[in-house]
Amino acid sequence: MAQRYGRIFAALDGASTQAAVAQRALALAADNGSLLTFGHVIDSVPYEASGVDFEALCVEGKKRIEEELRDILEEARNNSAIPAVDLVVRAGRIADTLSRQLIEPFRPDLVICGERGLSNIKYVFVGSVSTYLIRNMRCDVLVVKQE
Repeated sequence: MAQRYGRIFAALDGASTQAAVAQRALALAADNGSLLTFGHVIDSVPYEASGVDFEALCVEGKKRIEEELRDILEEARNNSAIPAVDLVVRAGRIADTLSRQLIEPFRPDLVICGERGLSNIKYVFVGSVSTYLIRNMRCDVLVVKQE
């Protein structure tokens, strides 16, 4: 019997795979009748010493994602097979904020993220969010590859 996913979390990163991640999440949520949450974390590290208003930054980030993914989000919200669609944006250290503030409280059966294709040097220093999710989530993780 095939795995059914009742709760799907799609991690959006603003990179080239973001639309593909959102589209894959939409398709899987519709096929499974899943609750669907899209989440994005604005990396706070570059701003920590500057006194940036993170709440305002999150509002702007959410507005940007709503515009960039307008068609996909509208299709998800209008799909009767998907009981609920949410978009959440937070600021913080990416892996920690993504897992503790966005994913864990939602308790998904499936997390979908994109592959960013970091250079070997950057990967050594900052790691990979997809690798972090694969190693630390207690549910299935689907990594959408770059085209």
